[in-house]
Amino acid sequence: MVRTHELKKYFRDSKHGEKKAVDGVSFEAHPGRILGLLGVNGAGKTTTLRMLSTVIKATSGTATVAGYDVAKDPQKVRASIGFMSTSTSLYGRLTSRELIEYFGGLYGLEGERLRDRMKYVSDKLQLDEFADRLCDKLSTGQKQRVNIARTILHDPPVLFFDEPTAGLDVVTSQSVMEFIEEARDNGKTVVVSTHIMSEVERLCDEIVVIHDGVAKGSGTVANLKQSTGQQSLEKAFLALVGFQSGYHAAGAA
Repeated sequence: MVRTHELKKYFRDSKHGEKKAVDGVSFEAHPGRILGLLGVNGAGKTTTLRMLSTVIKATSGTATVAGYDVAKDPQKVRASIGFMSTSTSLYGRLTSRELIEYFGGLYGLEGERLRDRMKYVSDKLQLDEFADRLCDKLSTGQKQRVNIARTILHDPPVLFFDEPTAGLDVVTSQSVMEFIEEARDNGKTVVVSTHIMSEVERLCDEIVVIHDGVAKGSGTVANLKQSTGQQSLEKAFLALVGFQSGYHAAGAA
């Protein structure tokens, strides 16, 4: 599982002083379930995932992933997770096959185990048709499939997806969401960050609404509607973040 308690990340800004990117976020994510981090762009979702994946260190607070403390056991955390982000670039001069094999080596896979896992992700994500094409020649959807393959190659128990359908067409988006659902059904602990309401309603068993780095509410879609007295998730979200005239929440229209 994934557990955070009062997780905070402050950045120093020479012009504006201290910026509170994440300010005391607490939640739990469990095996066989999908937790959604819902918020507008810049709300603190990606920063939260980067702390959980040990890419950056928290200013304060605690977090454990698969039973390992992110501050004390970062290597064990990294071995236990797959982290997919659309902002993560592929190595353009490698083919899809070469890139996946390269990351397999980084994960410590070799020999028959590596070949078996490469075949599994290739079959699962239908990579054979462009396996020998350079990554910088792939379409956006093809790059996303390679990105997912890299993320799941070592069969980690915990998966983080940061805006997984950003920039994808509707068909590819459906494929990505189906894969995330399958990961949940296979008992993985899945955390998804998004600003898209329809994705949250389809995928997430629980939701944490994050705004300006602060957790504004949590629970199921039904819980959030009930607690705000609203009939739709969009209106519940806007109520939780204190929507005011002239402010437009991305993905909430």
